[in-house]
Amino acid sequence: MIETVVTAFRAPDIRRKLLFTLGILLIFRALTNVPIPNVNTAALTDLFTNNPLLSILNIFSGGGLAAASVIGLGVNPYINSSIVMQLMRGVIPALEELSREGEYGRNKINQYTRMLTVPFAFAQGYGISVLLSANGVIPANSLFSIETLSLLLSFTAGTILLMWLGELISEKGLGNGISFIIFAGIVGSIPQQIGPILSGPDSLARLIPFVIVAIVVVAAVVFINEGQRRIPVQYASRVRGRRMYQGQTQYLPLKVTMAGVIPIIFAVSILLFPAQIAQYFTASDIGWVRDTANFIATNLNGQNNIPLYGSLYFLLVVFFTYFYTAFQFRPDQTADYLRKNGGFIPGIRPGKPTEEFLGRVTNRITLGGALFLGTIAVTPFIVSAFIPGTSNLQLGGTSILIMVSVVVETMKQLEAQMMMRNYEGFMR
Repeated sequence: MIETVVTAFRAPDIRRKLLFTLGILLIFRALTNVPIPNVNTAALTDLFTNNPLLSILNIFSGGGLAAASVIGLGVNPYINSSIVMQLMRGVIPALEELSREGEYGRNKINQYTRMLTVPFAFAQGYGISVLLSANGVIPANSLFSIETLSLLLSFTAGTILLMWLGELISEKGLGNGISFIIFAGIVGSIPQQIGPILSGPDSLARLIPFVIVAIVVVAAVVFINEGQRRIPVQYASRVRGRRMYQGQTQYLPLKVTMAGVIPIIFAVSILLFPAQIAQYFTASDIGWVRDTANFIATNLNGQNNIPLYGSLYFLLVVFFTYFYTAFQFRPDQTADYLRKNGGFIPGIRPGKPTEEFLGRVTNRITLGGALFLGTIAVTPFIVSAFIPGTSNLQLGGTSILIMVSVVVETMKQLEAQMMMRNYEGFMR
């Protein structure tokens, strides 16, 4: 990998892309340190220390949420709008047809996604502002006050700015810009996460098992993330115009983790919502409402009842893995596409039998991917139970999954561009 990067730096065009990407990431890290006004830093530190869910959301915001910066929302609203647009494609035929219109369709869907990001940013910004004010991080203000509106505009503008920077990386840099911004936030938080482990007289005793667990998790992430089931597809001989094309065998790759980290995002959002709503009813005059709210706020905050919270977290990740995979891969559409193009799976009849076969295979490999993602999600709680001094560690399997995925995809793009240069040099 290092040799590939060194070789890429010798190529002027690839070097420009790498330096451009690095420059955008430096701008992002600088924006992370631009705080919103009137922030109580001590209350902010306590809030994130005692709320692992917010720490996980901070991962997806690129680290700006924990700093209460103007980019505190990060790219979360854009990710949420992208997820909503993908889900809407499965239920709105017009969007499904638009997605099949090539470059024009993709550009229109991207435009709709950007437009949907703005209301998401306003709504999420208001929720974050209420949370910060309720915990004494910022002064409490009414919804229609100048202070609240300026705060919401700052959060929304920060999200739009990050979205623009991410698209600049995707267009003129190397790799996926949004993923790189999240990646930079995770890398920037590593010193703060590792610091408590290295402090104290027994730091070596805690560091060794931590390194072993990290190596095992990275190896597992690479193995599962790159794992796929290759289904052979045979195409019959066909005639087009005056030319006859011989039959050929290709492969339909089905990834073990088709959903990526999306199920973890869904699970975090679902777990955060009840605990946050319950906070508003803990002082209710109705007995059963007050008791229920106190139970939810106490046991679903990721701090007190770890077994209950971890079990719900694991089950939600498994459920949303199947849920999102059902939208990502449609066996009926794939079977219909193969039938129309003269392709078939050896030993399986075209049409309905092919659809049922693809459905069975997808369910089986998704089970492994779902269990893997669920285990990755609860890894910080497992580590904190066996390694002392890591109770507040949020640099868990989710962060490693994102970092490894970004590095692997970037290296693939880098190698592809190097291969293109070799072919161009050969042709000259």
